[in-house]
Amino acid sequence: MVSYLQVQNLTRRVGDRTLFQDLSFSIMERQKVGLIAQNGTGKSTLLNILTGKDSPDEGEVVYHNGLRVGYLEQSPHYPLDMTVLEACFWHGNETTNLIREYEHCMATPGNPGLQDILDRMDHQKAWDYENRSKTILSKLSITEFHKPLRQLSGGQLKRVALANVLIMEPDFLILDEPTNHLDIQMIEWLEGYLKRSSITLLMVTHDRYFLDNICSLILELDDETIYTYRGNYSYYLEKRQERMDVARSEITRANNLYRTELDWMRRQPQARGHKARYREEAFYELEKVARRRIEEQQVRLEMKSTYIGSKIFEAEYVSKKFPLKDSVSKATEKIILKDFYYNFSRYEKMGIVGGNGTGKTTFIKMLLGEVKPDSGRFVIGETVKFGYYSQEGMQFDEQMKVIDAVRKIADYVDLGGGRHLSAMQFLQHFMFTPLQQQNYIYKLSGGEKRRLHLCTVLMQSPNFLVLDEPTNDLDIITLQILEQYLQDFHGCVIVVSHDRYFMDKVVDHLLVFNGDGDIKDFPGNYSQYREWEKLEERKPEKGLSSSKGSSSLSDADVQKTKPRGEQKRKLTFKEKQEFAQLERDIERLEAEKAQIESALSSGTISVEQITEMSKRLPRLTEELDEKSMRWLELSEWT
Repeated sequence: MVSYLQVQNLTRRVGDRTLFQDLSFSIMERQKVGLIAQNGTGKSTLLNILTGKDSPDEGEVVYHNGLRVGYLEQSPHYPLDMTVLEACFWHGNETTNLIREYEHCMATPGNPGLQDILDRMDHQKAWDYENRSKTILSKLSITEFHKPLRQLSGGQLKRVALANVLIMEPDFLILDEPTNHLDIQMIEWLEGYLKRSSITLLMVTHDRYFLDNICSLILELDDETIYTYRGNYSYYLEKRQERMDVARSEITRANNLYRTELDWMRRQPQARGHKARYREEAFYELEKVARRRIEEQQVRLEMKSTYIGSKIFEAEYVSKKFPLKDSVSKATEKIILKDFYYNFSRYEKMGIVGGNGTGKTTFIKMLLGEVKPDSGRFVIGETVKFGYYSQEGMQFDEQMKVIDAVRKIADYVDLGGGRHLSAMQFLQHFMFTPLQQQNYIYKLSGGEKRRLHLCTVLMQSPNFLVLDEPTNDLDIITLQILEQYLQDFHGCVIVVSHDRYFMDKVVDHLLVFNGDGDIKDFPGNYSQYREWEKLEERKPEKGLSSSKGSSSLSDADVQKTKPRGEQKRKLTFKEKQEFAQLERDIERLEAEKAQIESALSSGTISVEQITEMSKRLPRLTEELDEKSMRWLELSEWT
């Protein structure tokens, strides 16, 4: 195989901080490589160095001769006075340069060199370039080809940039967060496109299904160096855990030996240098290993949420539409909701999916009262306390320090049961080291700012979390922490996300926005929904289901036409398991409560035991009340 890229001894520092040191790796022809690292460790800096937009302090980057390299930046920039189609010709590549050469030739008297240009146009299929551009743009839901770029959203501009690099058909493609601002259908199309292509690929992405399905090699940037895993994302997880276990063992052994060698160093005379120089040098190498720290966020962060009653919210036949402007379609109105009814359940964790422009974010803003419906209303329970995370909601004073931005909200976070975390400890759970907490916010990377915004939302102890595209720009480790938090969260959750892995881990129910006010209510996660869709597509007659042996997933069709509150709600498999566990927990807690009350009234226990039991009793009563309320709610559906 031909080596397309050789990276040799690459080092990059920012101020007094080293992002990476002596990085060396290679990428071969047709390899599809994923680059994984925490936010702020230098992923985008490394990609900018590889593409010549930045330079290293030391080392070199060597490409195979004549290689065409395409690069999708995380935040692409274009002259805003050009149109969508003009943007596809703006970045110079071999084909667009040839088209310009042809246009110049045709404008020159006598058309010098025309035949040579025509031959090369045929060889490079340049005649078809505009059609290819329109095809790929359409796949990414960009259909107004002559629309000025200044009228596009940031997400649409990112999709234009993605189309641009795909149209180039480069030999080596570098992608920085390609799935940001793509809906799930676009992600699945791009996934299939890259899998079928023989292109060589290096990409940074947080989408774990995307990594798993495309990449055959994973590079991990960690602790200023690079680690190579020759497999997909699942293989990487397994081998990374093995690496961490080995590293911990080495550190433990080094610490044990270090104590012995430190004692030897202290007992040696000052003039010992000529006697055992090799052992002294070995001691300093051992000291480096012993002082290493492996930062792993394994602790599950369980925080107390404020009490939430049985009344959450009810959407009472809500309708919403917007007039269309400058549309290429014949429709004059864009329908978001049409007589939509929904009764949200206590502790429900719902995901919202659908194509871009189908109204997912508008629905969220109506729920939060930021947008008014045309008709109908949202009735919100009195105990509901929203926590809203969105791309637009991130507003910080860039001159503040990280720790000050968090302390502005609260100095302590209530974990429940009398436990508290200081603002500094809470930030450490989300991988802000004490040193990073003293950084000014303007020094943070985009992903670190997103992580800080997430912290400020969670620490306000909401009981209803609304997360609009929470996975954009967050690294995989932060996503794992967030997933664990949401799984343990004692409240309600609505997640709007294109991250299929994240949705599968967090939600147990979907609202699928199909556009034009068509909303499907589906009892399951995203993977289950896709399986159901494939089964429906294989049916000979759509809309018909057999009366015998029909899957329970077809209940979603019924949900679409009838208000949810008018149906007989059935327990899901998870809820049945939860119901059985609640019965066991309540029995255990009642027995413990009776035992404590009996002991307190016996007059035979010590002062220390009385104090300890008096502290335990109110916490026990609170836990028992909460579980009893949940048991009563589930028992209504059995």
